[in-house]
Order: sequence, then structure tokens, then C-alpha cells
Amino acid sequence: MSHALIPQPGTGRVLRLGWLAACLLTAAGGAQAQQGAATKPAPGAFERAKEAAAPKATAPVLSSPLPAGAGTVVPSGSGAGYHSPDSPIAPLPQRNDVIPWSVLTDLTKKTTKDGILPVFNDAQKGMDKTTQRIQGFMMPLDAKPTQTHFLLTSVPLTCSFCMPGGPESMIEVKAKTPVRYSLEPVVVEGKFTVLHNDPYGLYYRVTEAVPVK
Repeated sequence: MSHALIPQPGTGRVLRLGWLAACLLTAAGGAQAQQGAATKPAPGAFERAKEAAAPKATAPVLSSPLPAGAGTVVPSGSGAGYHSPDSPIAPLPQRNDVIPWSVLTDLTKKTTKDGILPVFNDAQKGMDKTTQRIQGFMMPLDAKPTQTHFLLTSVPLTCSFCMPGGPESMIEVKAKTPVRYSLEPVVVEGKFTVLHNDPYGLYYRVTEAVPVK
């Protein structure tokens, strides 16, 4: 089971919001896949018997222990987000006119009776209520070709129902001008706000956003 589907204290709300975005993001692709599968002929009895009789592949036995640090990647749904080198989507390009995600994800957290809350550093506090540019991958919150309310994330989705990272790896965007959905990186400019105790568990928001080339 993916770690993204196991809510941690104070993270359930943001996971539900991300789950909704993931559902909308993959709905069109899933429908196309089902349509394509329906046009393929079902295998006959001979093919099914042949497949059942074929030897099953087994996992190779490791002759030596894994190297130090292997298998310690932060699970999806937490942390700053992990962009797999095997992903068909390229990482975000370098730009000097946007806030680096390394600045946004460099924070600590504290556990309170209300859940897990962010502890912003001076750099993040200094950007509060200022105009900033953000670059990221779009996670739509509406099943339309253009979006006025969506999430921007530091890395693309790792699967249909997995969060790419924790709340520090995403920004809620409320756009003044509709932004067309794209698998390519999106850049928006608007009023940036840090969220100390957001009801959805988010840490950052940009309002009155407009798309930027």
C-alpha cells in the first residue's frame, strides 16, 4: 500500500485534496485506456492455457547486501517530493525569476493538538503577502481544460492516487486569469501567502494569479 494513502496526524485533509486532484488529473486518460482495451480481442482458450503453463519469472537473489543509503527515498506523500529519474516528465527547468522550491521546502514542523503545523523561517515569512512567481506542475481541482483553482507541485504525480510530496511541496493557486492545464511546467505570478494553520493542511497559497511565459 502506498504511504500516500496512510494519513498521518494533521495530513488527512491535504491528502484528500490531493486525492481529488489526482482523480481529476487521470480521469481523461483512464477513459481513453478503457476505450482502447475494449477494442482488443479477448485471448482464446489456447492462448490462456499457454500462458498458464509458461514458467513464472522469479525475482533475482541478491548476492550482496544493498549499498548504504539504498532504499531510503522519502515515501510519496511526505517531504519535499521526489522526482524519479525514470519519470517520462522532465524536471522543472532552471529559472531565475521564480521562487526556488528548495526555499519553500526548507522548513520544520511542530506537533500540536490541532495536528502537524509548519514552522516558517525568516525567508519564508519575508515573502508573506508579497507578489511572487511560482513554477510547478499543475494538479487540477476541476475537470475543465482551463483552471482557476488548482495546486502547483514541485514534482509530478508518481501514480494516479499518490501525493508527490508533503504540504511543503505544493502551493494552492487561485487564478485571476484562467490557466490552461498542461503536463508541462506552469508559471504563475500573484500574491503569495504563508498559511500557519490552514483548514486543508496547506502551507502556501497564491491568489489573483496570472499565467507567465
